Amino acid sequence: MTKENKELSLEQREELLSTLKARFEKNMDRHTELEWAKVQAKLEANVEKLWSLNEMEITGGEPDVVGYDQKSDEYTFYDCSVESPKGRRSVCFDFEALESRKKHKPENNAMGMAADMGIELLTEQQYRELQELGNFDLKTSSWVQTPANIRKLGGAIFCDCRYDTVFVYHNGADSYYAARGFRGLLRV
Repeated sequence: MTKENKELSLEQREELLSTLKARFEKNMDRHTELEWAKVQAKLEANVEKLWSLNEMEITGGEPDVVGYDQKSDEYTFYDCSVESPKGRRSVCFDFEALESRKKHKPENNAMGMAADMGIELLTEQQYRELQELGNFDLKTSSWVQTPANIRKLGGAIFCDCRYDTVFVYHNGADSYYAARGFRGLLRV
């Protein structure tokens, strides 16, 4: 597999589909009205999307189906790992923030990583919807899409869940912490 062609080998596709099916079946409360066979058919018809899901998987996101939009005929996958995906932590918000750091730059940025993976960061609303499906980010936090006016002033927002409550915070977009990553979504 190479990032340039964004294709998985047959073996990688079968392994990923097996992992996704097992997760789908284990967490039926996230998608009570949906059938795996239809999800799988959609995935098999979208090889690039499978590559993106694999990227979500190998960085620790544990992607799972959380919804279906009848109008667009698309399934929505969110990162459903209990904590912010381990392979996507210690990143600042975006490339501009990364470039603005003079010392101790992180290795990457959330927006750039998401774009490279072919996914989007969750919005604050999507993050709140995720929290309706379980308990996530009880020890970590996740960058979320930030309104342009906040970003223009040098900030970015992130969320976590403490005391059975979703909290939305702000930080300089150039900040990064070992316990902060990002969660993504993919529509297929």
